[in-house]
Amino acid sequence: MAKIFSGIKPTGVVTLGNYLGAMKQFVDLQDEHDAFYCVVDLHSITVPLDRLELMDNTRKLAALYLACGLDPEKATIFVQSEVKAHAQLGWMLTCISGMGELGRMTQYKDKSQGGDNVGTGLFIYPTLMAADILLYGTELVPVGDDQKQHVELTRDLAERFNKRYYETFTIPEPLIQKEGARIMSLTNPVKKMSKSDANTKGYISMLDEPNVIRKKIKSAVTDSSGVISFDRENKPGISNLLEIYSLSTNTPLDELVERYKDSNYGTFKQDVAEAVVSLLEPIQARYHELVDSAELDAILDAGREKAEAVANKNLAKIEKAMGLSRKRAKVNK
Repeated sequence: MAKIFSGIKPTGVVTLGNYLGAMKQFVDLQDEHDAFYCVVDLHSITVPLDRLELMDNTRKLAALYLACGLDPEKATIFVQSEVKAHAQLGWMLTCISGMGELGRMTQYKDKSQGGDNVGTGLFIYPTLMAADILLYGTELVPVGDDQKQHVELTRDLAERFNKRYYETFTIPEPLIQKEGARIMSLTNPVKKMSKSDANTKGYISMLDEPNVIRKKIKSAVTDSSGVISFDRENKPGISNLLEIYSLSTNTPLDELVERYKDSNYGTFKQDVAEAVVSLLEPIQARYHELVDSAELDAILDAGREKAEAVANKNLAKIEKAMGLSRKRAKVNK
């Protein structure tokens, strides 16, 4: 089975976009792949965070992973900071990366606007992400299209390391869904749905109550044509709702378009809302069972042990390749 790795930062609200664009895919992939799914808390501290909030969000995200359907018998589920090899390999890869290539990363350019008080961690964030991926011999990386640039840098660093030292790293490939990889804001459907949106009506939290979900979808931006069709360029609002509906019910887009061809926006929005509520209610129920439970700790403890076994074995090989050892390798003459 191909090895896959992916993770989400525990920085607050987990949105419906996170689920449809990433976590749903994680669940679909775990049956046929050797999967490692991580709560990437080290990435969270590139910006100031309250320590207790970070602890709580780490548990919440792990509980949501499981509530969404990740199975610890099929996938390795763990917290990034509990496997120390991530930080060590991150530093090693930082040492073979260039200032220019890190400075060109879109995420850094977007988040570093506005002053000199940008943390160094934000600048070298991509090398830690590369370490996350390369540490497990990852072949496929499920990511949104906005993260593709980070996987490309990971590939560049892996190839550079292999050439500079010797063949060590597997070169990973991004795995991007054709649909659902970029769920858009309900209030501004040309921008990605984001938990950092100042307008809370723009996103649906995985833990929003049913009536809150209904109100947000009812007020979602559409257009004035009254025609329900899929056209991202000319009808981004309706297209976004169609995609949410499709992914929430596993119904093909063309089937939904046909079903609602003679309907109005009000009826359509109401049905989208009920589909999302039906999707999230069982997830929320399981989340509340898990979040403060000993079961969650036991699963994460076991996941840490499984991840450490793989990570430490691979890290030893990487250290040897880079010369980080007191024992000089014998040279065959």
